[in-house]
Amino acid sequence: MNKRSITNADFAGKTVLVRVDFNVPKRGEVISDDSRIRAALPTLCLLSNGGAKVVICSHFGRPAGQVVEQMRMQPIRKRLSEILNRPVLDAGGPNGTQPAKIVSQLGAGDFALLENLRFEPGEEENDKNFSKHLASLADLFVNDAFGAAHRAHASTTGVAKHIPAYAGLLMEREITVLGRSLESSTDATVAIIGGAKVADKIQVLHHLSKKVDTILIGGGMVAAFYVAQNNQGGATVVTETDLLAAEDVLNANGAKVILPSDVLTASEFSKSSPASIWESNNVPNDELILDIGPRSSKKYAQVISLAKRIIWNGPMGVFEWPAFANGSIAVANAVAANNKATSVVGGGSTAEIIGSLNLGDKITHVSTGGGASLEFLEGKTLPGVAALIDATG
Repeated sequence: MNKRSITNADFAGKTVLVRVDFNVPKRGEVISDDSRIRAALPTLCLLSNGGAKVVICSHFGRPAGQVVEQMRMQPIRKRLSEILNRPVLDAGGPNGTQPAKIVSQLGAGDFALLENLRFEPGEEENDKNFSKHLASLADLFVNDAFGAAHRAHASTTGVAKHIPAYAGLLMEREITVLGRSLESSTDATVAIIGGAKVADKIQVLHHLSKKVDTILIGGGMVAAFYVAQNNQGGATVVTETDLLAAEDVLNANGAKVILPSDVLTASEFSKSSPASIWESNNVPNDELILDIGPRSSKKYAQVISLAKRIIWNGPMGVFEWPAFANGSIAVANAVAANNKATSVVGGGSTAEIIGSLNLGDKITHVSTGGGASLEFLEGKTLPGVAALIDATG
């Protein structure tokens, strides 16, 4: 998937509209994790240092086409300015006449940030007029928002129809690394898939079963797999959809599927509920499966240690609660410890685990895309990627 890169564009002296994904976690007015902002820095600095006038745009939250004061971009603009150590102008908008006035004041290397794109209903509707409005602000368009690439919105696909479009450095890396992780190889490839429901991950499980050697299962979906093997799934409600999906994965002629041999459970879904350990064939009907067990954690770590390629999407349990975080921590440490393997981590929760343990520098690639990385692993075409022109030569 070779897309036209901003590294091959002539942008000196030109105005460049850059779509980034600054949908960062925030507590009050304080950004609790600025990794998505930092991930866009290579592209932003390349453009600025090369003499471009840089107009940045992003969504934040889900305001549904309305102006929501708590979802304004001001705290993000302030944090970006601190990281860049230079001013980032408030371009206003995202629609109306204000953005064009601010953009006209930019000099070579300057930055401006538009207001939350999703304050404008035309953004999520991929409205032609809003797309033209965004395109009118710049000479070139750069999409560096892999995290929003699975959305066909005005700022991810629409604007690319009106001005020359390029992949940013982050977008390029995401496409390249995720793509290579799925290429056929004789190497031992292990996929670690967690999450609450099998139905949510069934497409990625199907796609990966043809691409990898082994799949390790964790998270709430374990219950459905147990029931599919005629064991008890505990108190977790296993829908017919999830059960059929689990049976489908187990009966598929593909990768070896490994389930946890023991699990941690609790009598109720509560942070303070005490944890109990049960064998896979003996989970009580009134207990909820909230993590893989200690023996399974060791087994998974052993499998991971032998892998040449690792793909991880989804936690092993309710990692936000210390009593049920050990499975995810064990897997994260095992992935980080295997320095001979190419490791790719996708999904917001999974990336959060890696970040909380400060293991990011020991992972080959931590994807900035949650839903986007999942759909990519499912083999789907992402609209924001498809909108970029293929490279030639």
